[in-house]
Amino acid sequence: MLKLGQTAPLFSLQSDEGEKISLADLKGKNVVLYFYPKDDTPGCTIEAQDFTKRIKDFEKLNCVILGVSRDEVASHCRFSEKYNLAFNLLADESGETCKAYDVIKEKSMFGKKYLGIDRSTFLIDRLGKIAHFWCCVNVKGHVDEVLTTLTEIERRS
Repeated sequence: MLKLGQTAPLFSLQSDEGEKISLADLKGKNVVLYFYPKDDTPGCTIEAQDFTKRIKDFEKLNCVILGVSRDEVASHCRFSEKYNLAFNLLADESGETCKAYDVIKEKSMFGKKYLGIDRSTFLIDRLGKIAHFWCCVNVKGHVDEVLTTLTEIERRS
């Protein structure tokens, strides 16, 4: 289990734009790293659209938004293009980054158990430390909550 103030686990993942994005390269910026179950599903679409609507507010706070799922790059490309998303989606096909952030959980659908991504968001500060995190995210109002928390953190620093 990750803790507040802990150095965020490093990752380097392929983006929907075909480039590798590494946490190490983002030092000096705030990072919203959000994990979601599946491209182009109702909750994941709403969350991505909500982040896109508020992208300018996050950018004013020197913040990069990154969405992560286990979908392949081609799926991310289709999802991003379909909804004109304003940030990168990262493909964690191996699940290594999901495991490092402890977001793989047992889930149940129609009585069948399986392992899947628990919708979770990590706010990583300019020094690469976990400043805040949310688990079992309810999509409604979540982006506003993340933005409010980031604003408070920036005011204190």
